[in-house]
Amino acid sequence: MIRFRSRWWIVAAAVIGLTVSGGPVNIFSFGVFLRPVTDDLHIGRGVFASAMLTTNWISAVSGPFIGWVLDRYGARRALILGAIAFAIGTAMQSLLTASIGVIYMLFALRILSSVFVSPTTFALVVSKWFDRQRGLALGIAMAGVGLGTTIVPPTAAWLIDHYGWRTAYIGIGALILVLAGLPALLVIREPEEAERAALPDLVRGPLPGLSLRQAFSGWRFYGLTFAFFLGVICLNGTLTQIVAMLQDRGWGLQEATRVLAASGIAAICGRLLSGWCVDRFHGPYVAVAFFILPMIGTALFASGSGGLGPFLGALLCGAALGAEIDLMGFFVSRYFGLKNYGKLIGTMFGVFAGSTGIGPFISGRCFDLYHTYVPAFALYEVLLVVMCLIFVLLGPYPFPARHRLAPAPGEAEVPA
Repeated sequence: MIRFRSRWWIVAAAVIGLTVSGGPVNIFSFGVFLRPVTDDLHIGRGVFASAMLTTNWISAVSGPFIGWVLDRYGARRALILGAIAFAIGTAMQSLLTASIGVIYMLFALRILSSVFVSPTTFALVVSKWFDRQRGLALGIAMAGVGLGTTIVPPTAAWLIDHYGWRTAYIGIGALILVLAGLPALLVIREPEEAERAALPDLVRGPLPGLSLRQAFSGWRFYGLTFAFFLGVICLNGTLTQIVAMLQDRGWGLQEATRVLAASGIAAICGRLLSGWCVDRFHGPYVAVAFFILPMIGTALFASGSGGLGPFLGALLCGAALGAEIDLMGFFVSRYFGLKNYGKLIGTMFGVFAGSTGIGPFISGRCFDLYHTYVPAFALYEVLLVVMCLIFVLLGPYPFPARHRLAPAPGEAEVPA
């Protein structure tokens, strides 16, 4: 393991690892594979999307267990083993057939194998290394998901065009092994107590925070969980259909994929900007501002506008996507503290990840029934309004950022 003096190297490793996390691979590459796989296997889009919906319950159920593993054994071990398992699970998608049982089994295997290569794991590591700059650090780290959205779907599209969708799944599996496995093996680790003492903005000794009983007895945990649950339905329900929707309008596969990639670029910007903002402004207001954007973006897609309309819609939805996971990690640390951070964010992210298939299923079934996505997009507008109302009600932080303290006598400050 390489030990760097600056803790920002941990953030850099998180960026690389998150480029091939569950979001870019399982969710946003789904739209790239959707038409080639369903056309080749002669199955409906709703049927294929239902496999994601049905198997994503694994993420929800495993969330508390993931948090327990992270708090007990640390993120590094989980990431190394998780990267190997996720690479194998993704490569095995090349064995898909028209059998519903085979489709569901392989989707379940991939979802199960991806649970540790997730924002939850990286957010835990980054939050333990940062306090005052936690929002920015999380924003930069989580930008890896947006970066992955700009890299993985186009890579998958290129592999499909040149070698077919089965080989493309194997290629993405190899990419996971390199980009997630190596940073975990060489760089990722949690701060030791001596390092915590040398970083003046971090707490020395036991980490502050609510007990699980205290966290679960208040409404905020359930409110935040429900808000992010609604957000993932709306954003995934829109973004996963972009490629197929534009192909239906006569766009080529790679041209349509570039529109999806634009959402990844916007996600990077959204994560960086939201991270910078929550360190300076009240987080719930920042959240509301960001989730007004997909209301506009979804309306653009529903309108069927051409020209730059699809690119603008993808940018607006992508910016909110970028902010969502960053805000989740930040809110858990500020409203509940770090004492049980792994278990709490594991549970919340489990519900979030377990819901990722709901939006694609709603959109896919909507298209199968009405041959248009407009009714689904109208539903998403309503859900986004409800999400914003929940954020407004959250109130002040019980665990705000600590002021920068001078190093104790004899302690040297580690460069930030």
